[in-house]
Amino acid sequence: MRVPGDGEIRALHERLAASREAFELVWTHCVIVCRIAEQLMERGGPDVDKDLVRAGCLLHDVGVYRLYDVTGEFDHKQYIRHGVLGHEVLAGEGFPEVLCRFCSHHTGMGLTRDDVERQNLPLPRADYLAESGEERLVMYADKFHSKTDPPTFVNASSYAVHVRRFGGDKVAAFKAMREEYGEPDLESLAAEYGHALV
Repeated sequence: MRVPGDGEIRALHERLAASREAFELVWTHCVIVCRIAEQLMERGGPDVDKDLVRAGCLLHDVGVYRLYDVTGEFDHKQYIRHGVLGHEVLAGEGFPEVLCRFCSHHTGMGLTRDDVERQNLPLPRADYLAESGEERLVMYADKFHSKTDPPTFVNASSYAVHVRRFGGDKVAAFKAMREEYGEPDLESLAAEYGHALV
C-alpha cells in the first residue's frame, strides 16, 4: 500500500476546508497530533509503521470540514459524526480502508455499538475501536490537543478526569494506554504554538 506524503495530505485538507480559518484549525491540530505521536514513538513502545502513523495523524480529522455549512458556521451538535464523515471522505477519494479507519476509529477512547445505542448517537450502529498499534497510537496522541476556541493542549491528568464521564471502561482504556505509551512533553509544544496547557 502506498502511504500518502505530507504534501498530498495537506493539499487534500486545503481542498476540503470551508475556509482558511477552518484549514488552519484542523491542519494545525493534525500536525500537532503527529508531533505528539512522533515523540511517543521516539521513546520506544510498540512496533508500528511510522509512515502509517504519520499519515493517520495528518488525516484523522478531515471529516471536521464536513461540519461547516456554506456560511462557515460549524455544527457543534454533530461533532460526534466527524470520524465517520472523514471515513466517507477518504473512501470517496479512493484511500484504502486502513487509512479511512484512522478517521472513524479515533473518537474518544473508542465507541462500541453499545455506546452508540445506549447514548442514541447519530452514528451507524457499529464498533469504532482502535485496533491496530497504529490506530491506537493516533487515538492516544489525539487526546493531548483540543481544537477548542482557542485550541489547547491537554495533559494526561486532565484527560483522565475528563474521560470519567464516559464510564469506567473508558477510564481503564486511557489508563492502559498511558502506561503503554507514557506521556508526551506538552510544555515545549504549548510554548511553540502559543496554546494553553490545561
